[in-house]
Amino acid sequence: MVEVNEITESVTWEEFVLNYSRANFLHSWNWGQFHQKLGQPIHRAGFYQGSKLVGVMLSIVEKAKRATYLTVPGGPLIDWSDAEVTTSFRNEIVNQAQQFSCSFVRVRPQILETAKNMALFKNLGFKWAPMHLHAELTHQLDITQSEEKLLADMRKATRYEIKQAQKLGIEVKMGGDIGEFYDLQIETAKRQGFVPFSKKFLMEQFQVFATDNQSILYTACLGKTKLAQAMIIFYGQEADYHYGASSPEGRQYPGAYAIQWEAIKEAKKRGMLRYNLWGVAPEGEKSHRFYGVSVFKRGFGGQDVVGLHARDLVIDWPRYAVDWSIEILRKKMRNV
Repeated sequence: MVEVNEITESVTWEEFVLNYSRANFLHSWNWGQFHQKLGQPIHRAGFYQGSKLVGVMLSIVEKAKRATYLTVPGGPLIDWSDAEVTTSFRNEIVNQAQQFSCSFVRVRPQILETAKNMALFKNLGFKWAPMHLHAELTHQLDITQSEEKLLADMRKATRYEIKQAQKLGIEVKMGGDIGEFYDLQIETAKRQGFVPFSKKFLMEQFQVFATDNQSILYTACLGKTKLAQAMIIFYGQEADYHYGASSPEGRQYPGAYAIQWEAIKEAKKRGMLRYNLWGVAPEGEKSHRFYGVSVFKRGFGGQDVVGLHARDLVIDWPRYAVDWSIEILRKKMRNV
């Protein structure tokens, strides 16, 4: 029998998550803390078989103008082959959704997009979500290899840009003002045509993880000229290139390449297994708005990892139908 109890102690939560090999920051204790600081209700559920903790689930209530819904980002972290646990997971999210009057639940677990996993969620009553929930197609590097091997596996042009950054004297600094990063992000968003995150969103997220030395803001400069910045989250066995921004001058010099190489080396120092360059466009889709940055990311070597696309469990069909229509329209408009 599986019993579900709320976990209120960070030690219990982190001890389990950090021992789950595919987990990343999306199911960390601090990701929940971050959303609480944004004023969003969260719940941390623990699945117990007897006295043994066998799974955890972070759920977040999202209150948008179009709908109130529940999300489970990068989780739950459970044994998907255990039918008793997966049934308890489904029952728990239904209970939570009803408690907060959510029209649906959106889940994007840390499992691959395979026929077996797709069938599992179909049998649990989930349907294909019209939009993603965080990056699903990501590009990842195995950083257990030597620095020499990592460089050798990069695209020739990428390796050249890293060496050029060193020759030009581009300096990469760790630390800085997240407010300045926000300003640079606004510049980048105008140039590349995407919707930027709010200043509060970036600052709260950075500060929550920085408290535990889990986030670093990198800045690449040539003399006094700022070229690029990136926020990297270091958590468990994975480092994630979560946000980046660049100046107009940054397009002329390889500051962004220098940042990635420094972050990869830092992740290796911390004994991590993977460096996740985060979301990429499907290979060869030149019309995709993220095509250019995807070429940049793939240049570092590694491989694409196809995570299970987000799935929705519908609680209230009339309300869900309205939200579904809005999201389909937004997806077309944003070309994602």
